[in-house]
Amino acid sequence: MGRGGDVVEINEAARSILPRPADGDRPQRSVPSWLSDAHHRLTRTGTGSCPPEPAEGTIDERTFRAHPTTGPALDGDVVWWLVEDTDLRLTEQALRSSRERADVLAEVSGVLLSSLNVDQCLDATARMAAGHLADAAVVVAPASGRRHALTYADDGGPAVRVTLEIDTGSVPGLAEALQGFPPVPARWISPDDIPDWAVSPGFTGSIGSVIVAPLPGHGVPAGALVLLRADGHRAFSEGEEVFARLFAARAGAALSAARLYAEQSSIAAVLMRELLPPTVRHVHGVGYAGRYRASRDHERIGGDFYDVHPGADPSQETLVVLGDVAGKGLEAAALTGKIRSILQALLPLAGDHRRVLTLLNGALLTSHHTRFATLVLVSARCRAGQVHLRVTSAGHLPALIVRRDGQVEEVDTSGQLIGALPQVNARTATAVLGPGETCLLYTDGITEARGGPLGDQMYGEHRLRAALAECARMPAEAVVERVQMLAAQWLGGSRHDDMAALAITNPTNNRGRLHLVDGHTARTRDAQDWTEEEGA
Repeated sequence: MGRGGDVVEINEAARSILPRPADGDRPQRSVPSWLSDAHHRLTRTGTGSCPPEPAEGTIDERTFRAHPTTGPALDGDVVWWLVEDTDLRLTEQALRSSRERADVLAEVSGVLLSSLNVDQCLDATARMAAGHLADAAVVVAPASGRRHALTYADDGGPAVRVTLEIDTGSVPGLAEALQGFPPVPARWISPDDIPDWAVSPGFTGSIGSVIVAPLPGHGVPAGALVLLRADGHRAFSEGEEVFARLFAARAGAALSAARLYAEQSSIAAVLMRELLPPTVRHVHGVGYAGRYRASRDHERIGGDFYDVHPGADPSQETLVVLGDVAGKGLEAAALTGKIRSILQALLPLAGDHRRVLTLLNGALLTSHHTRFATLVLVSARCRAGQVHLRVTSAGHLPALIVRRDGQVEEVDTSGQLIGALPQVNARTATAVLGPGETCLLYTDGITEARGGPLGDQMYGEHRLRAALAECARMPAEAVVERVQMLAAQWLGGSRHDDMAALAITNPTNNRGRLHLVDGHTARTRDAQDWTEEEGA
């Protein structure tokens, strides 16, 4: 090419690329603008000491790189060598597109799998589909009755969820996609057939191209994805359809996992309600309060449990149960649930503690569980301002009574654990609580809590007794709260077993006459004394 940009000479190979200009036409017209501009820049600035840079551009959708040659022998002319690199450019473009799509899929997986919330997954699916694949997207969830949950999103906009009764057959391929069948090619879907409910509220203009892709789940379809591209934008290509199916597969897996988690969480919540210890306050003039702490902070249930079964009226006894199943975690909690259910069924026999324990022991021995449990049963009734207790231990720690003057006593009862031996031996003792006095039931998770200054000392019963001595005349809630607080402080951050405590209190507003024995409120007596007083 000459200094003015005229084509001076052209070889046969170049002639096939740059046709000879017609007579009377300017020669420059046979040269693409990108090559002409590069030639003018080169002739104006010169090459200096650096070799000239090649130019790049397209001719008839083919990509070329033009390398210039200059020198004194050319007398100011420039020889341009055209080298085609169309395949290289296409390969680079495909590689770049593949990397971009891989980044999108990685982002999709990261965002969707970071949450097991169904609504958040639906929102993220619609927003990311609209942002990366189309101008607008609609996620159609499986039918719930005759209605479908729809999640709309526009490119750059928020997600909007609605629930409508729709005709899935009005969108070609949607009914099949919701059943998990392969998608209908986009070229088979006419934009004119798309109903208004399938169009995002923020989508303006006419529809130019549509993709309907199934959202495959774990055995059951997770829904369908409808992608919309506005008229005037390029139609979905075959490669974009393939990428949309890959996107839908990732989204479907995440949605399916979120729904499965939601179902399992709902089932677990229903079961958990039956396993959680009850919340009790006052029943027929007697105060009750319990606290439970599982061995692992992320769990709410374990091997310790308590229950309070109120009597039908004030003349009837209230049955209180506190127990400890060997082990911890969900397996121990399953057995606690079984024990509580059996005791619930045995309530008509609650007047005979030993018979209740014998029947419970037989039921555990014939079950598939190999664990055993310790229990303490207390029957409580308020009469004439005093709370009368019948206490029976089945291998459990002794109940402790806090008197009005701060003295701490142990209820003299004993027995063997449940679920280990064919026979049950248990002895029932009685006690009377005056106003302001409390009987505490607790599990070994409190007394065997290891911590303290050296980190390996057990809290022990002597420290528990000292703490209870300061709880005289306290309400039941305050007693168990203080016991749990002191045990937690002793533990620090150390590991621990399940801990449960339940207090039975005669409120200070019960103003009945007190029976004094040796200068103190009525002490623990055996079952015979209880029966004789009842007869009197």
